[in-house]
Amino acid sequence: ITLYGTEEQKQKYVPKLASGEWFGAYCLTEPGAGSDANSGKTKAVLSEDGTHYKITGGKMWISNAGFCQLFIVFARIEDDKNITGFIVENNPSNGISLGDEEHKLGIRSSSTRQVFFNETKVPLENMLAARGEGFKIAMNALNIGRIKLAAACLDAQRRTISTAINYANERHQFNVPISSFGAIQAKIAEMATSAYAGESATYRAAADIENRINIRISEGNLHQEAELKGVEEFAIECSILKVAVSEDVQNCTDEGIQIFGGMGFSEDAPMESAWRDARITRIYEGTNEINRMLCVGMVVKKAIKGHVDLITPAMAVVNELMEIPSFDVPDYSELFAEEKEMIVKLKKVFLMVAGAAVQKYGTELESHQQLLMAAADILIEIYMAESTLLRTEKLAKKEGADKVQEQIAMAQLYLYHAVDIINQKGKEGIVSFAEGEEQRMMLMGLKRFTKYTNMPNVIALREKIASKLIAENKYIF
Repeated sequence: ITLYGTEEQKQKYVPKLASGEWFGAYCLTEPGAGSDANSGKTKAVLSEDGTHYKITGGKMWISNAGFCQLFIVFARIEDDKNITGFIVENNPSNGISLGDEEHKLGIRSSSTRQVFFNETKVPLENMLAARGEGFKIAMNALNIGRIKLAAACLDAQRRTISTAINYANERHQFNVPISSFGAIQAKIAEMATSAYAGESATYRAAADIENRINIRISEGNLHQEAELKGVEEFAIECSILKVAVSEDVQNCTDEGIQIFGGMGFSEDAPMESAWRDARITRIYEGTNEINRMLCVGMVVKKAIKGHVDLITPAMAVVNELMEIPSFDVPDYSELFAEEKEMIVKLKKVFLMVAGAAVQKYGTELESHQQLLMAAADILIEIYMAESTLLRTEKLAKKEGADKVQEQIAMAQLYLYHAVDIINQKGKEGIVSFAEGEEQRMMLMGLKRFTKYTNMPNVIALREKIASKLIAENKYIF
């Protein structure tokens, strides 16, 4: 309502929702319309006197349904191509009924029900935005939801890590705390590194969005329009964050259970509910599979429309592969000199794979989902690793490199894993569409672009990260 509502709608509903006097629910998903959100069957029929619409249909997996006062409902008018949004007050006497509470794997404290509408009357003035703009509303709401979900997952990660460290310090085996064991230290270091990387990328995207909004406002855009456009311009980053952080929080809670051992498998211990609650994050706000295909699909779509030049830099990478590589040893004396060079090389991997795929398949690329997902993982790892380096470099300049040794170690550790993942996904993608000499050349390029000059000592990095966290008895970054 804040982003798309009229002034009258905002005045009527936003104060109540913002104050907590009212709760709202978002009714998009239907039994036959999940990832394909625009395929909903719920109908909105204009009354004979033209004063209101009658909405009929069913929605499922609706959070807050059991106690909300207001629904945002998406329905199709006549045979419109796209759905339309409506603001619907929750009044059981107006043809609204609810299903039973769903018994869910996680987030059990939330209300989740089906909502049924039977010729529910909605005044004309309660249409949200214009007719047929519901799908656009839904997609932009998802963009915002994705970066917010990443931030929420990060808080869960931080709490999980702190709980795990505290337990590892208190739990003794063989007369010593289990936090003194290298196997446990490795888990703590990896959990913290994933959280630090997720924070770095989320802060980066949030700042980019905020800066873009402020620029648009300075150019004369209304705040409402500026916010919509600002988020929309960084939709790719929102999808990247949603995928990366939701999977990291799941891995983090899983390792938390492992640190707790048998106690972690008990409902009486905190890790059980943390693991269950984390699982939904890979499904809502668009499944991670959909978001993977979206983030690459948006890049490809911009390239095909001529908004982004993907082919020229991709061809430059191909030409580079034809040249004899330099065997000079670069000067890596500055902080992150080699890591920055690696990021540049990893971007070449994406350009090489995505550029060749676009040239081969064109608009048909969207039907090659496994190739898209491999390319997405390359893109995700580049963004996460680069964000972590940028944040740490800024910290080092501000506080001095000697004060942020653990953060430096985390940036290096994350990049090490990113290189491995990109190497694997690059091979998957290349072999799926390239043959003969083209395949040989691309695999040779992949090997060149994912090769370290100085391989990091990963075990030493983990030990440095873990020792700091164990000494502090919590996540501190």
